[in-house]
Amino acid sequence: MSKTFDAIDDDLAAWIAAQRMFFVATAPLAADGHVNVSPKGLDSFAVLGPREVAYLDLTGSGVETIAHLRENGRITLLFCAFAGPPRLLRLYGRGVAVEPGDAEFAALAQRFPAHPGVRAVVRVALGRIADSCGYGVPVYRFERDRDQLPAWAERKGPDGVREYRAERNAASIDGLPGVRAES
Repeated sequence: MSKTFDAIDDDLAAWIAAQRMFFVATAPLAADGHVNVSPKGLDSFAVLGPREVAYLDLTGSGVETIAHLRENGRITLLFCAFAGPPRLLRLYGRGVAVEPGDAEFAALAQRFPAHPGVRAVVRVALGRIADSCGYGVPVYRFERDRDQLPAWAERKGPDGVREYRAERNAASIDGLPGVRAES
């Protein structure tokens, strides 16, 4: 039932693009550290090449993914077919958080629609690409993207979002370094 892929080809890239959300999983090295799984949406994913992907990391209440990537780079992305034939796709890799101010940030950010409150672009070099049946995933109908996160960032404005990140995103719940201080 499952299949591994050498690369993301055009058909697989089209299937990925049709999914309205995906999940990101990371973990710290410490045995007692918290494993993190985050849902993502808002048209924030891009295939950069046959074995490289990226997504926009928008400012949120936690900074686990960035902290875990800084510590060890391990990341898995999961796509689920909530409509159409059942299918799961896992992208295993090594990731890096490219923050505003980093040399490659502007070029990477141009690959995505503009979003207020962008904290980083997470770039992932893929080591394994595999699908599985997805028979246990229910069928859902997409209605719309939620607008609360972009509206929150717009209300805060760039300075308010920067202050929020400095206060709430400087460290993970396990005390690992999160986002760098912005000037």
